[in-house]
Parts: sequence; C-alpha cells; structure tokens
Amino acid sequence: MNANLLSGLNPPQLQAVTLPHQSALILAGAGSGKTRVLTTRIAYLISTGEASPHGILAVTFTNKAAKEMVLRLSAMLPINTRGMWIGTFHGLCNRLLRAHYREANLPQTFQILDSADQLSAIKRVMKTLNVDDERFPPREVQHFISASKEQGLRAQEVEAYDPYTRRKVEVYAEYDAQCQREGVVDFSELLLRCYELLSRNAVLREHYQQRFRHILVDEFQDTNPLQYQWLKLLAGKDNALFAVGDDDQSIYAFRGAHVGNMQDLLRDFNVASVIKLEQNYRSHGNILDAANALISHNRNRMGKKLWTAEEGGEKLRVYEAPTDVEEADFIVNEIAYLKSEGMRLSEIALLYRSNAQSRVLEHALVSRGLSYRVYGGLRFFERQEIKHALAYLRLMENTDDDNALLRIVNFPTRGIGARSIEQLQEAAKTNNTTLFDAAARAGGKLSGFVGLIESLRASTRNLPLPEIIDHVLVHSGLIAHYQNEQGAKKREAEERLENLKELLNAATLFVHENEDDSLTAFLTHASLEAGEHQAGDQEDALHLMTVHAAKGLEFNAVFITGLEEGLFPHQNSQRVDGGLDEERRLMYVAITRARRRLYMSFAQRRMLNGQVNYGVPSSFLHELPEELLQWLSPRAQPRNPFEAFGYVPPSAPSHAVQAGWRVGQRVMHQKFGEGVVTATEGVGKDGRVQVNFRHAGSKWLALEYAKLEAI
Repeated sequence: MNANLLSGLNPPQLQAVTLPHQSALILAGAGSGKTRVLTTRIAYLISTGEASPHGILAVTFTNKAAKEMVLRLSAMLPINTRGMWIGTFHGLCNRLLRAHYREANLPQTFQILDSADQLSAIKRVMKTLNVDDERFPPREVQHFISASKEQGLRAQEVEAYDPYTRRKVEVYAEYDAQCQREGVVDFSELLLRCYELLSRNAVLREHYQQRFRHILVDEFQDTNPLQYQWLKLLAGKDNALFAVGDDDQSIYAFRGAHVGNMQDLLRDFNVASVIKLEQNYRSHGNILDAANALISHNRNRMGKKLWTAEEGGEKLRVYEAPTDVEEADFIVNEIAYLKSEGMRLSEIALLYRSNAQSRVLEHALVSRGLSYRVYGGLRFFERQEIKHALAYLRLMENTDDDNALLRIVNFPTRGIGARSIEQLQEAAKTNNTTLFDAAARAGGKLSGFVGLIESLRASTRNLPLPEIIDHVLVHSGLIAHYQNEQGAKKREAEERLENLKELLNAATLFVHENEDDSLTAFLTHASLEAGEHQAGDQEDALHLMTVHAAKGLEFNAVFITGLEEGLFPHQNSQRVDGGLDEERRLMYVAITRARRRLYMSFAQRRMLNGQVNYGVPSSFLHELPEELLQWLSPRAQPRNPFEAFGYVPPSAPSHAVQAGWRVGQRVMHQKFGEGVVTATEGVGKDGRVQVNFRHAGSKWLALEYAKLEAI
C-alpha cells in the first residue's frame, strides 16, 4: 500500500477509511472532507487487495461528482479507472440495462426520455384517452407517474381510492405501454426497471452481489425509497455498504428523498456504530457556532457538532432594510466594497429561498455594472437547438421514437401542418404502428421526411461520431435554418449556431473520454447530462442561486437574502409535517456555504408575486446566538432580533401600543401557540392585533379577548 495514501487524515477519517469488511454509516458534516474519505476508502480497498477495481460499486448523485471521484482516484493509484462502476444511480442502472437489455425486455438501442420529452409523451397518452388536461394538468400527471415509480409502484400497484386517482392510474398504465412499444424509458424507469430485473432474476442478482462486495454511496441522506431498496438488493447479506451522508443537509424531500433511510440503514445492515466527521475545513468558528445553534432546534437528529481549528473569525453581519430595493442596494454596495478590497466576484454568492427574489437583485447588479451569473439557468443539452439536433440523431438510431419524430417532423419547416400530424397519429393508432411507419405509408411530404431520415442513416453508417453529427447538422437543414434568420432573431440565431458547434465539441470530447463511441452511447450521455450544470464563460462573475442549488458549493463571502417569516422559512413549511425542520436544514446549508464572511438580510416591505408584503424577521434569526451577530442596520443594535422590527404604522397610535404589543414582538397564545405580531389596529376595546402563528398561520385577534403572553 502507498504509505502516503493515509497521510493527513484526521482520526475519524482514518477510522472510516480503514474499516474492516462491514457496513458503516459515516455522518459527514459540511466541509468535513467526505469526498476525500470516499475516494481514499476505494483506494485503500484496492491497494490492500481487499477489492479489485471491478469489484467496487460507487454511487453518487451527479455526473460531476462521479467524474471528480474518478479523477481523484486516478491521482492516488496507477490503475485504469475507465471500466470501474462509479456513477449516478441513473447512469449505473442504464449501464446494467444496456448489458442485459433482453432480460429487461428492452430493445438494444432503447432511448432515454428527458423531462420535457416525458411530458410530451404523457400529453399524447392523455389525448388518446380523452383526458381533460384542465382537470388533470399534464405536469401533475407527470409528477404522479414519477413519484409512483420512485416508490417502486407500477400502475396496477398504486392504491386508487377515488375516481380522480383512478384516472391518473389509467394514464400511467397506458403511458407505460406506449413507452414499451416505442422502446423508450424515462429517468425513473431506469431505476425501477433495473430493480425489477434484479428482483426476479436470481442468477443475475447473485452475479452482481458476488461481484460488488463493496458498495459505497455518497449523499446517502438524499436517497429515495426505491434507491435504498435497490442498494439493499445489490448488497445482499454479505456485502459491505459504506454510506456517507448528513441528515442535517437533507433538503430534497420534494424530490422524494427520505432522510429516514439513514435510520433504516442502521437497523437493516446491523451497523454497530456511526463514525462522525465533525472537523470542518471550510469555515471560521463563528459561522460554525451559528450553524450548530440553529440546527440544534431540529427534532430526531442523529447528532453532531461541527468544529474547526480556525479562529472564530468575523461576526455574522445582519442588515434590516425598509424595502427589498434598499436591501438589494445594500448588498450591491457591500459587493462593490469587497471587490475593491481584492475579493473576486466568483468568490461571492447571493442566496435566496425563491427564484422570484432574484429580479430586484439582478436589477441592482445591472445598474451597478457588476457581472453576475444565475447558477442553474438553462443547460446545454436542454437548449432548443440542441434538442432538435439530438432528436434527429435519436430518430436515426431508433425509428420507433415517436417523441423525436414529433419534435422535428416539421423543423425546419417543410410544409407539414398540424392537421397532417393529427392524421398521422390517428393512422398510427388505427394500425397499431409507430409514427415513422405510418409516415412511410402516408406519401407526400411525410414520406419525404422518412426518406430524409433513411438517407441520413445510410450516409452516416460508417462515419466516426463527430462526423455523423456534423453531417446531420448540415443535411437536416438545421444549420441553414439558423444561418438564414434575419432581423431581431439574427443575434439569437448566431448564439444557437454556436451551440450547435459546441455539440460537435461535446461529441469529440466524448469519444476521447469513453471506450464506447457509438451514437447510442453518446445519446445516453446527453440524456444523463441534461441535468448537469454547464460551465459558463471565464469572466469573473458573481453567483446568484437558490439555497437548494448552493448545496455542495462554498464561497469566501455569502449573502443570505429575504430572511422574513413566510419567505424563509417558507410559508408552505407550515402545511407539511416536518416542513419547518427541512427549512431549518436548508438554512443550515446556506450558513455553511460561507468560508469567511456571512451576511444575512431582510426587508420590512417586499414586492413579491405582484403584491406588497409586510414581513417580520425570520424565526431563524432568533435561533442564532446574539453574541455571534453584528447588526448593520442604521438604528442601534437591538437586544433581540425581533425587536429590530419595532415599527408601528403612524396612523394607529392605538391601545395595542399602550398595552405593549409591538409589530415584530414574539407572543404565545394558549390555543395557537407561538407567533409574531405583524400588525396593530384600532383603539381601546376596539383594538386588535394580527399575529402570524408558526403552526396556525396569520390571524387577527381582538385585544379584549386575545389572551396573548409576551415571550
């Protein structure tokens, strides 16, 4: 074993890396070096002879994370990592299904539907079944189907207690049948089909159980129920499951993540102890102390406390603004100051709970001439022109792909109207054929389109992948279409042409990095990469993003904006059991993105969704130790964060004020529980107060009968 392999690991990291053959849960706090532990564990197993490179299965949640793991592993050991099973759940399931497509009842060249193509397929099914798309919005049906699959349920297994649900189950069943006819699968289907294959095929299951004695999982807190069942199936009785995760960073319940999988793991795999990685290598002490204090309010935590060898550092800066516009101005001024002090814009992030908050921030940045980038914008493989090009390639590879045909049958325009396409779909349904076969029989312009596809297939049969794509871009008419755009669309068309050229670069790089350079492999790569963030230009730019998008990132300076009750924590959190805990975990993630300096701001008045909202400070501010905060607001530092909002409308010098109730004051009600005063009105016995209760929402209470107690 390489003597340097274990050097520099702290005691808990070393304990995790050198564990004997047993299942383990590594509770890895933010900035605690979890990726290093994962990759070093793999290198340790290989270098000690406990496992071969082909006997390890490592699962991550993004292709970016998988690539980083492979790069780190290559730097540690002189091994060929190309054939190793390191990837995302979807990527690994795709690989297994490609190898066993017959057993999985799939065509060899099955294609993967991205979210947009899946929605299109569902709309076609709904039209066939005469489903009212106003009563059953297609996106809602799409979510229903995906959520069912992520629970491991086929249509016939979904419990439908009412006619509304039964109708959605009918769409689900027909959608599955349509996908099977066309030889396509969606993302959720990849995992479900793979799980079903291993469940029913004992020989195949035992083969992979014997091969993968060591299974390692990153971001385990983000696994959904089906992913966990898939892991249990592969692990069998004798394999070691090495799971790394952090229950305090579980923020994807809306995607189906089940933080309870961590507790289930301890029971199902007889995990003797939990190894906690608590030393943080990212942030200064005050930031970590604030994060620890905040998250301690959550229930049912597995428990850990981040610490650092660094000094305490600066206090957390808090700013109260009269309006959201003035909040944005303050932020922009601070960014300009940080830049003048030598900090690069790329080292600064603006975080917000809701995308709707970004408009006023962007306007302020543009006005000040500061470069910025909205992280998580439209991605490369999701851009219109790229999807058109990929549709041509998909249809060439699999003429049963009706979604691909519908996207390009009249793009660029070739005189095939909507009525012709409707008749084509009716003919395909009547004859139980694909749209491509129906088009071949239709004659006229439709058969001309079929001839174009057949010509493209024939002329590219023996060409290398980049040349196939180049040929298709030219002879499909896509290049000419964008070159011929004039007027207002000319600049946009030029950008689309640049993107099409970038598709060629992507294909060239794919061939260089992969052993399989087939068109099927590249199309699979494009589908799996559609959810990944593409690198922007090299300009130094500020990062704007939601807190969800910030997970896994870190910056020297972080601004958490819009810290108002109902905004962050979001008002929807009150309607879901455990919702407030998840919002607090989201705030914990936001705080721990900062290395050196953290700003938190809120506004008394905010324009959002077309309405003026009068807010009070987030309850999360109240949960932070006062000695860690530095208030930057113009007035004197308040004793309690909620008293910073001691504003009373001048038109109402009421009995409410005389009784001591102030806007922003925390109160307790014997029935509704804890809340914050948001408004006062009236005089004497006619006075009343509006209170935003944490669990009961906003209510007006007559002062005479309010029975409120100050906290």
